[in-house]
Amino acid sequence: MLPSLQQLRFLVALADELHFGHAADRCHVTQSTLSNGIKELEAILGVSLAERSKRSVLLTPVGIEIAARARQLLADATDLVDSAKRHAGPFRGDLRLGAIPTVGPFLMPKVMPRLRETYPDLRFYFREELTESLDAGLKAGRLDAILIALPFPVEGLETVDLFDDNYQLATPLGHRLADRKSVAGRDLAGEKLLLLEKGHCLQRHALSAFPDSHATQDDTFAATSLVTLVSMVAEGLGITLLPQLAIDAGVTHGNRLALAPLVGACPRSIVLAWRKTSARAEEFSELAKIFRQAREDLRA
Repeated sequence: MLPSLQQLRFLVALADELHFGHAADRCHVTQSTLSNGIKELEAILGVSLAERSKRSVLLTPVGIEIAARARQLLADATDLVDSAKRHAGPFRGDLRLGAIPTVGPFLMPKVMPRLRETYPDLRFYFREELTESLDAGLKAGRLDAILIALPFPVEGLETVDLFDDNYQLATPLGHRLADRKSVAGRDLAGEKLLLLEKGHCLQRHALSAFPDSHATQDDTFAATSLVTLVSMVAEGLGITLLPQLAIDAGVTHGNRLALAPLVGACPRSIVLAWRKTSARAEEFSELAKIFRQAREDLRA
């Protein structure tokens, strides 16, 4: 007997979540269904894939190896189906798109109506996740394309540049930097920045925007969204760096704070990425044009 794709999907989900309940939720099945699927896979392979206890799940060394190979098999299966569908015509069927939380909420409301109007035979499914989760989902075939910010390792992926996203400094009214027409890295010396919690790529990118500024993160607070950061700054609790995309989309509207462009900051680069083995590169290149136009519309 050979493992089924469903069983391999269960194993990959368990490897990512290390929790039967969470893995079952991700696969849209009950926990008992997923658990039984893992046991059946172990029986077929003749090895133990996971160590179970009441509080935790750990993959065995062979389980880690099999999960890595399962990711590739699932991705290849997805690309096989996509390749067959292309013979029925492009821009048909399902397209599962993922985006990071500092891009999705600001760009996708502009993009989705245009995508549905331009490609009525294409069904879009959208997920918002952190970069590492999007990368894993893409490589496992759970997602077809992802919107992420560079720098980030993209080995094994094709990417197309969409736009660069600069930053502005957001400060409370009355802050020493609030009346500046622009801010340079040296102006941030000794400042502590309110940033997103670790795991968000913007947290890393913001800290590296001015490599020689010596600004650090305020470790007493970490936000889960840009909206929270904006509110904290408006209440006078600190300063932060905000991406221009979010500002143009209105994230600061209704909040009393000051904004100043950053001079010489390294922007993050927003790209659309997909698997090199995907048969949908032509479609993704066309989608990229719509993303770029949506960004221009926000600037207007």
